[in-house]
Amino acid sequence: MSVIYHEKQIRELCALHALNNLFQSKGAFTKEEFDSICKSLSPDNWINPHRSALGLGNYDINVIMKALQNRGYEAIWFDKRKDPGCLDLARIDGFILNIPSDYKISFITIPLKRRHWITLKKINGKFYNLDSKLDNPQQIGEDSEFLCYLREEMDSLDKELFLVVSEEVAKNQSWLKDRNSCYSQTNCRDVVEVQLKDLERGN
Repeated sequence: MSVIYHEKQIRELCALHALNNLFQSKGAFTKEEFDSICKSLSPDNWINPHRSALGLGNYDINVIMKALQNRGYEAIWFDKRKDPGCLDLARIDGFILNIPSDYKISFITIPLKRRHWITLKKINGKFYNLDSKLDNPQQIGEDSEFLCYLREEMDSLDKELFLVVSEEVAKNQSWLKDRNSCYSQTNCRDVVEVQLKDLERGN
């Protein structure tokens, strides 16, 4: 079983950590590359709108999308009106979740509206939450458990999900299964009950 690469949070570089965790490689992306992308997106702005004013990070989705495109991938926004069951998980390289986040200095929480980027990825047959703020990767489970996890996350109005797929998969939309499955939800309680029965059998 391979070791899971998990990059920890530094300053406001969660977007950078998210992509390195997604690609499971230290230095797959760098702050210098992200800053260069910011400048290319807004070359004439004295204060760049795609990162924090102090240049410490806080990169937006435009930087993430461009960075992925430089590697032959696309980030696709997932419409929360659809059920995650319509996703072909085998054709998706990973997921990036955007959530609200408190801003802290030492032990003091400052009431600023901040956003945080988190990678969700399947490794060794299990899905993991590779949030850079976690001490260790958090196992979510297999496909059925992961779909339930996504449903719970997508119930929140202030969270957004992006699928990371290859250019080819993005072009032919093969990340999407039969469209009829887009609005038919699996009962997550049934999934949990089955797992408990498996535990009782010692599986």
